[in-house]
Amino acid sequence: MSIGEIVAVLRRRWYVMVPLTLISLLAGAHLYRSVPVAYQSQSSVALLDSTAVAELAPAFGNPISNAGGSLVVTADVLIRTLSGTDAARDLQGIGVTDPYTVGFAANTSGPMLTLTVTGTDREKVLEETNQLTAFAGETLNALQAAAEVKPAYMVQTAPVVLPQTPVPQLKGRYQQVLGVLILGTTAAFTLSFLTDSLLAALRRRRAASAAPARGRGRRKPWGRQLDATALLSCYLALAFFIPSNLTLPGMGGVGTPANVFALLCLFWYLAAWITGRIRPAPGTRLPRVVMCLLAFSVLASYVANAMRGSSHKEVLAADRGLIGLLVWVSLVVLVSAGIQDRERLDVLLRRAVVMGTVVAAVGFYDFFTATNIADSISIPGLQSSVAQITTLDRGSFTRPRSTTAQPLEFGGMLAILLPFAVQQAFDPVRRHLRAWRRWGPVVLMGGALPLTVSRTSIIGALIVVLVMVLRWKPERRWAAIGLLMGSVACFKVIIPGLIGTITALFASFVTNSDSSTQARTVKYSAIVPYLTERPLFGRGFGTFLPELFFFTDNQYMLTLAEMGLVGLIALLVLLFTGIHQGGAIRRLARTESDRELGQAFFASALVSLVIAATFDALSFPMFAGVFFLTIAAGGSYLGFIRRAAPEPATVESSCSSASPPPADRIRVPAP
Repeated sequence: MSIGEIVAVLRRRWYVMVPLTLISLLAGAHLYRSVPVAYQSQSSVALLDSTAVAELAPAFGNPISNAGGSLVVTADVLIRTLSGTDAARDLQGIGVTDPYTVGFAANTSGPMLTLTVTGTDREKVLEETNQLTAFAGETLNALQAAAEVKPAYMVQTAPVVLPQTPVPQLKGRYQQVLGVLILGTTAAFTLSFLTDSLLAALRRRRAASAAPARGRGRRKPWGRQLDATALLSCYLALAFFIPSNLTLPGMGGVGTPANVFALLCLFWYLAAWITGRIRPAPGTRLPRVVMCLLAFSVLASYVANAMRGSSHKEVLAADRGLIGLLVWVSLVVLVSAGIQDRERLDVLLRRAVVMGTVVAAVGFYDFFTATNIADSISIPGLQSSVAQITTLDRGSFTRPRSTTAQPLEFGGMLAILLPFAVQQAFDPVRRHLRAWRRWGPVVLMGGALPLTVSRTSIIGALIVVLVMVLRWKPERRWAAIGLLMGSVACFKVIIPGLIGTITALFASFVTNSDSSTQARTVKYSAIVPYLTERPLFGRGFGTFLPELFFFTDNQYMLTLAEMGLVGLIALLVLLFTGIHQGGAIRRLARTESDRELGQAFFASALVSLVIAATFDALSFPMFAGVFFLTIAAGGSYLGFIRRAAPEPATVESSCSSASPPPADRIRVPAP
């Protein structure tokens, strides 16, 4: 469906589009005038060392000069306590009913807190800020008294910035008005196409009953014909080439330009589906059905979060989780139901591999220059969703992240794309290309994995090797093993110490002597109370925020905490669906190229299943987008393979096709 066709439908059904749009504009204007202005007041509190410590400090007894160090940990504990549900309940008992936030003061490295209260009554907001400031000091004293700290060694709070006069905040009002306008415009858009589809069906029914009229030439709409492959290619370009930490203001980590474009593509698909221009191909229903199961678990956790009296930050995080779910649904629907031609699906996978190769090449640059090129990219209108991103080191090596948000995301994304790069290099259709064009993506993507100096990347590469190489013919298998051993030797010579660092990384993991491994094992027991509190539907998708709780570094643990057992089952079903689709493609394929493609889908899904236990994979937009795209592509390919497979011969058809032998040729065995 081209842009010209979309404009033509809206122009024909102006009597639906225009009134609903005007109604949404009037509703937005009424909401702007009726919604009260929100006011915000802030105060800052500093933690001071105890008097016993301050007298010993070489600063003439000045406690402020000795603030810092371990007090940052104390401040972090106080922030988490004040942000919890128990503290919110106690504050409501003393009259603090408006939303509040507690966090570290901006642009400071010491133990200084900022307390913020937002409400519609200016005088009440100022009073609640005073109460919250006093409650912070009382809570800190109660925590230390519970730990049996002597009064002389207690850490004290001192207001640095007194509660300020509440300032009006117009952003909330604008967001509500914008939400009404978007909802009204979306409804008008959808109803316009639905009306056009119903009237077109009525015209076809009338034309079928009447005499056939002489046809006339149809005017070709302006603009190039859009299809799902072109839209998904634009999505991949936005996801790969714009750093994933750059987002639209107010949307958090899900507000990347690629995700916003994916939501617009969902509206395009709905318009094309309603008007009958796109019909899902037969045999491609499986990924959409599994996605419905995941969507149900996310919605159930959203309801559970709304019923437990969560904090303001958790409510906003749950809303962002719904936006992320719509993005994933858009990708699955566009790939599995929007692509009607296998050649266009091949084009999409080739483009994904090429773009992933560019991202890998940027990772090489980051590694050898000890910088990050994404830090120098600034796009007007976008802001970083992460407070501070620094270049990470391990040993004496800089861990590249290219345009991703973290080296783990960089390695995980390349690991699930590497099997398709290998399959395309062996594809007979591409043998006319030069060797560097076929094998360049394999070399760059496979070579960038060890540069991340992470167990996630090495595990992903090993799974790809084991799944792909072991199914090859002996001559190709031994040649690949020889090349892999040669590559390890080249890394050892070109980058001295890299192989040793990776080996020591796995050795420390086995012996549990690595600080990163120890931190992960400690979190396994720390998350148990959250699981037992809400075991079925969890606390709410996206609400287990690191600033409120802690990093899980395990997607399965994070899913248990946020969506409970139902969410974990839905995620596992999705992952095993990808594995099943790869195996089914290989089993039903009639050519060696299709068998290797099925093996590539199998390897990619198996990599996702394993490395999801090493980091919170779905929290990273680029990895999540590529993961859902490959899962949906596997379902689409499986539909193409099933439709191309020959019909199995039944017993009735085989018996009827064969003529019975003559009676005189039937030999009766002797008794």
